[in-house]
Amino acid sequence: MKITKLRTNQMENPLGFEYDRLTLSWVTKVEETDKSLFQSAAQVQIATDADLTYIIFDSGKRDDINRLAFQPDIQLKPRTRYYWQVTIWGEHDEQATSSIAWFETGKIDESWQGKWITPDLDKEVHPLLRKNFTLPSDVVTARAYVCGLGIYQLEINGSRISDEYFAPGFNAYDFWLQYQTYDVTDLLTNGDNAIGIMLGNGWYKGRFGFDGGYHELYGDTFAAIVELVVTLADGTTKVIGSDRDWKSAASPIAFSGIYDGEVYDANKERTNWSTANFDDSDWTGVHETTVDTEEFQARLSLPVKIKEERKPIEIIHTPAGETVLDLGQNMTGWVRFKAKAAKDEKLKLQYGEILQNGNFYNENLRTAKAEYTYISDGSEREVQPHFTFYGFRYVKLTGFPEDISIDDFTGCVMYSDIEETGRIETSNPLVNQLFKNAMWGQKGNFLDVPTDCPQRDERMGWTGDAQIFASTACYNMYSPAFYNKYMYDLREEQKRIGGSVPFIVPTIKPENDPGFVTGNGSAAWGDAATIIPWTLYMHYGDKALLEEQFDTMKDWVDYIKRLDDETGSNRLWRVNFHFGDWLALDGKDPAGLMGGTDPFYIASAYYCYSATLVAKAANVIGKTAIEKEYNQLAEEIKEAIYNEYFTANGSSAIPTQTAMVVALYMDLIPESKRPRLIEDLKVKLLDDGLHLNTGFVGTPYLCHVLSENGLNDFAYTLLLNEDYPSWLFAVKQGATTIWERWNSVLEDGSISGTGMNSLNHYAYGSIAEWMYRHMCGINPAEQSPGFQKMTLTPKPNGQLSYAKASVESASGYIESGWELKADGSLIFSFVVPFDTTAELVLPHANLEEVQVNGEALSRTNLDAVQAKENVKCELVPGTYVFDYTPKKSYQLSYSSKSSIKDLLGNNQAREIFYKELPEIAHNEIAKKQNLETPIRDFLTMPIISQFVSEDKFAKLDEKLKNIKL
Repeated sequence: MKITKLRTNQMENPLGFEYDRLTLSWVTKVEETDKSLFQSAAQVQIATDADLTYIIFDSGKRDDINRLAFQPDIQLKPRTRYYWQVTIWGEHDEQATSSIAWFETGKIDESWQGKWITPDLDKEVHPLLRKNFTLPSDVVTARAYVCGLGIYQLEINGSRISDEYFAPGFNAYDFWLQYQTYDVTDLLTNGDNAIGIMLGNGWYKGRFGFDGGYHELYGDTFAAIVELVVTLADGTTKVIGSDRDWKSAASPIAFSGIYDGEVYDANKERTNWSTANFDDSDWTGVHETTVDTEEFQARLSLPVKIKEERKPIEIIHTPAGETVLDLGQNMTGWVRFKAKAAKDEKLKLQYGEILQNGNFYNENLRTAKAEYTYISDGSEREVQPHFTFYGFRYVKLTGFPEDISIDDFTGCVMYSDIEETGRIETSNPLVNQLFKNAMWGQKGNFLDVPTDCPQRDERMGWTGDAQIFASTACYNMYSPAFYNKYMYDLREEQKRIGGSVPFIVPTIKPENDPGFVTGNGSAAWGDAATIIPWTLYMHYGDKALLEEQFDTMKDWVDYIKRLDDETGSNRLWRVNFHFGDWLALDGKDPAGLMGGTDPFYIASAYYCYSATLVAKAANVIGKTAIEKEYNQLAEEIKEAIYNEYFTANGSSAIPTQTAMVVALYMDLIPESKRPRLIEDLKVKLLDDGLHLNTGFVGTPYLCHVLSENGLNDFAYTLLLNEDYPSWLFAVKQGATTIWERWNSVLEDGSISGTGMNSLNHYAYGSIAEWMYRHMCGINPAEQSPGFQKMTLTPKPNGQLSYAKASVESASGYIESGWELKADGSLIFSFVVPFDTTAELVLPHANLEEVQVNGEALSRTNLDAVQAKENVKCELVPGTYVFDYTPKKSYQLSYSSKSSIKDLLGNNQAREIFYKELPEIAHNEIAKKQNLETPIRDFLTMPIISQFVSEDKFAKLDEKLKNIKL
């Protein structure tokens, strides 16, 4: 056994974070010689030294320690590093001890010796702030506690202190502000030292917001606070704090902005400005100031870093005479380049997502200039921005010499410091690219806040987008700490508006609010309050996180119920503005935004769904009275919805794909009525030519509902459609991220509009969750979340020859894949991690024919049973390969001369075919085969017969044999 991924509050070795709760977790991997498969006991020790000599907490050997979320009972001290180690025992008494992990506290409740300071400069001048200081002996440890507004970079003795960018991040500055902690021990020296901080506008001070943005949303002044705490070899501690003794001067940055970019004049550089030997005699002073925020606390934001680097794939010389870099990938960050220009020459980089007619284009960025201007001092050097970022694939170069080389440029991919955890691969290259597009959409939009887009004059934390993509995000990347910070912002906003939830978090609050900007209370958007916490719990099994966010969940539902009670809506939500099924294609107005599904129906559905999630969360944390109350509320809402929006026999009165999908996904109708609604959805999809027309609400649930209700083949067809509207339409058009609209780019390559058209907008990338859950079958179990127990339910389809997925889950490495062989047999492969169990469902299988790891399943000690069409099997940790030939029958009594064309041309036969064989009847396989192919040959092809059980063949045989085809 090997213990890995030791995490504190879901982070590895976190420095200076806020620890209102302390949770430790780890992952154990099985090694070849191990006999034990489960953790039988564990012991956690915490000490104040790296050798674990001074132990302050020892759990002792216990059998009740949860490896996903162990909470030690200790009181944390300020500015202290704690070291911890875990030892586990397996059921065969094998033992393993981890390496030593650590976490370090910030100032906690200590008062600050450093003061907020601001330069004696015009408030629009980007400043440098600095101070010299002396250390009388060698440094043992040193920490910098710092915050700068808008955003900052800190240097000591001429070196950047960290590889982090855009600190302190984007949060609800008026409610809380976070400082960062850095270990700067190695940057200090005995004797003379210097510290300096550079400030830019960022979200706090610069242009940001709707309709071209607003200036000075939170403040109008550059400001910084620094406290350097140094422990010396002579046993003393020295504190160097920001105060009136610091000095200031204009920086080389003439301008910075999130939307517009940066202007940097190298001629105005102050060489070695953050070193001790720099002459600052001509610098001006600073004065103390105050920052208007309610709380100033340790960080929650994960650092934003350059996570990847990419070289351009091509330098393009466009028909318009432009020089354009193609990075080959739509991404977020910037380009680092080698500057070779004469003194005072300007080098300009403009960023865009797409070419038009072969030329550079960025009009879909609206008012965002998205450019970087470098004014050369004549020296050759490597250059990159400081206080801005871009969403782009293409970069237009102006002022550069003709002999530039690709090697002179590097694309820097920037996002929050989150680990990739998920992988998907199939036999279809377009599907593989779609998955990559969803992953890149997440990378591009997980920059401190889960934004809607990273490129235009928006880049905001829309709550609807955040909740829609949350589960996909958790499969793709290890996301709990990232979302925890976002939910903290959401809670701070929510507390001040009576339990409602803003459209965007953090909310943009201009003084002259036109109305929409600070809107709140929209269904599906506000339901981020319930859906994200529950999603995090399901993926990571951290009950403490659910407890922390429970009031957020409950207050949101209470807000809706209050509106319901006050307006007499009788358990329907029929007031407020709602976005409806945003950007759906089924509205009366083709240019409309909200689709054809009644927004109040959607609102009422989410009212019910969120009430159910509150009840589930209450059950988990032991609040039984609340569980009962909200289950009752959900039942009342469900009854009201059924009476208002459904006919007596269970048909939806709103004939849209989304209306039916939402009802099935959120369990809004009686169980006895589900077959009728499923049939109606099937007919609706057939009427729509087996193409989706759903928007932000319907799309995330669409394929889940189909696969869960006997229409798995429909789900695959929707996934694999290549024409508009479909996921693969964008891929065929060359997309490398997910588009905001199904037709963001038209078939001729022209962009469909500029008003609201992002090419990196991850909401529709939520199809990746279906790929993990249904195509490959990896699902956390509600009774034991965090993949302590999982269900493996892969659902193969003959339109692919293989699919496989893997997830580095909170419980360890999970793998699930399948392959369809040419002879019609299926091979499944699985990896189940240590200390977990899995319920496996093998589709269309006969127990007696299934082989596992080369042995008959029926003869192994695995707990396996025959369940109608499937075989169910309980798996313990290990690696498995199952193979079998799915059920099929070749005995058809109707004429083998009858062709597919005959069947499709006969109304009565076609209706029977669709009803009895829904998995294959609707799709395009028949059209792809020779229409003259005999029906019997078609149905017994391996690619088809794996989905057709013997009883279905019998029904078809009986009903078709008397029909003259």
